Amino acid sequence: MSITAVPRGAHLTRRLIQLYVGLALYGASSALLVRAGLGLEPWGVLHQGLAERTGLSIGVVSIIVGAAVLLLWIPIRQRPGLGTVSNVFAVGIAMDGTLALVPDVRGLTAQIAVMVAGVVVNGVATGLYIAARFGPGPRDGLMTGLHLRTGRSIRLVRTLIEVAVVATGFLLGGTLGAGTVVYALAIGPLAQFFLRFFAVGKNPATETGADAEVAETGTGAEATETGTGTQNAAGDSTAVVSAPDGGDTTVTGRTPGQAILPQ
Repeated sequence: MSITAVPRGAHLTRRLIQLYVGLALYGASSALLVRAGLGLEPWGVLHQGLAERTGLSIGVVSIIVGAAVLLLWIPIRQRPGLGTVSNVFAVGIAMDGTLALVPDVRGLTAQIAVMVAGVVVNGVATGLYIAARFGPGPRDGLMTGLHLRTGRSIRLVRTLIEVAVVATGFLLGGTLGAGTVVYALAIGPLAQFFLRFFAVGKNPATETGADAEVAETGTGAEATETGTGTQNAAGDSTAVVSAPDGGDTTVTGRTPGQAILPQ
């Protein structure tokens, strides 16, 4: 498994800034959801459950899980980019740093406010990270790699992965709640809005000639189901188009640099 070269070209400095600001904000947003105590995003549930069982910080668990997931890219022949490798470390570090600065939240009103802030910041972070176009996060690369290798739809692969992740995390002691539902419903529209807002030069969401749409599960923000693409090994992307009857998605071609969510 080799690391793809850092793309070069116009706006590189801005893209690098967006990448790392986005990853830092992503970790901070996850920490806010932890402090709100009303439920975490799917992978956050697993990270929290493992942290409860191991005694490690949730940020360190996030790094370990990210690295482990990245190893799963080897048999499915995915290749990481700069954003992929950076994701493994930056999100967990930012998460632990934010948790060290932000105290526990008391009172339902304050909890709701912090939860909403966490979801909105997550949307901002997602837009920044995707628009930088430096490669998918390890968890999303696993999803798209399995989609390409098995021929199963993005929707099905994502659902199976996240159901397994949430169930395992919950059994280990991770928090499910209103925040999980709010995240699932809101992150897609938020991510799509901020993806367009932070686009550098040519909008990465429209390079395939179609508007970006998020996965229909609503639990993440990778552009998948309606004519966008997911980044492949060489920094190109594989267009994924939903079947007319709403069935399995099919791979229709490759298009220039496109990235998906850091989860």
